[in-house]
Amino acid sequence: MEEKKILHITNGDDLSEQILNLKLPGDVITWREMLCEGPASMDVGDEEFVTLRKTFLCEKYKITEDRYQKEFLAELVKLAAINNYDEVVLWFEFDLFSHMNMLALISFLLQNKKIGPFSLVCSRKLKGEEEMAPLSQLSPKHLKEHYKQRISLTDEDIQTAQLIWELYCSKNPKRLASEIKKTTNFEYLSSSIRAHIERFPSVKTGLNTLEVNVLKLIREHKITSVNHLLGYALQYQGYYGYVDVQMQRVLDKLSPFYESSENGLSLNDDGLKALNGTKNYYQNLKDDEYYGGVRKYDFLYDPDNHDILKL
Repeated sequence: MEEKKILHITNGDDLSEQILNLKLPGDVITWREMLCEGPASMDVGDEEFVTLRKTFLCEKYKITEDRYQKEFLAELVKLAAINNYDEVVLWFEFDLFSHMNMLALISFLLQNKKIGPFSLVCSRKLKGEEEMAPLSQLSPKHLKEHYKQRISLTDEDIQTAQLIWELYCSKNPKRLASEIKKTTNFEYLSSSIRAHIERFPSVKTGLNTLEVNVLKLIREHKITSVNHLLGYALQYQGYYGYVDVQMQRVLDKLSPFYESSENGLSLNDDGLKALNGTKNYYQNLKDDEYYGGVRKYDFLYDPDNHDILKL
């Protein structure tokens, strides 16, 4: 019997290397983007999309055009050329970082008339495992078991993924909130959308959920330095999946709310007021950051009814 022709698409080089080491049948392509941050347009890879992403990644992360061409756009060319695979296996984590990349990838494949069938290997707790761990941290034995138990994605799943990517790139995030309750085979999609919705500034304080959580870490733990705080923030970030350079930008933005001394970090008066909800810092924090199709500070998040409000 002829062996199935399989394509594995991963969300990072570490995972690609592990798949190659496992000697799983098939080819491997790596997706290297971070679309949970910065502006993005719906048609992945077109001129508008590339210009938006290059500008953002250069300004905020010093990623050169050459590097973007080599590490991301060259892989897009490979993806656009794929043909005659019996199955496309998506290897993506449970967090917002991975999910936004996965949604964009699915949209790109559909743009290029790639129809699967698709399956998903996602970090989830399998029977017999003590806890959920990122795919890149699994042992070869456990990673192979996750592959064996990969989830088949239906046409409806794929259409939902494309819709959510379109909504993320639109100018109205309110519609995304209505997708949270939709049931799909993407087990963590709802959690990722919720995490995204909560990145908009709170109507009460002007800080978002992630920023508040960082301040809580300073209040509740003995943090000795900013680097120490970075480690805690990465470990306890929940469904965001930010990498160190992204989280460092969060800490830098929050620097007016805490002070450093020989005794470590501590909240100042503004930090305490922000956590207590007694002052709104929207005007202090407002900048031109984008999430997909919208400016972060053009909308507010109402934590009482989990709604998005347009300013």
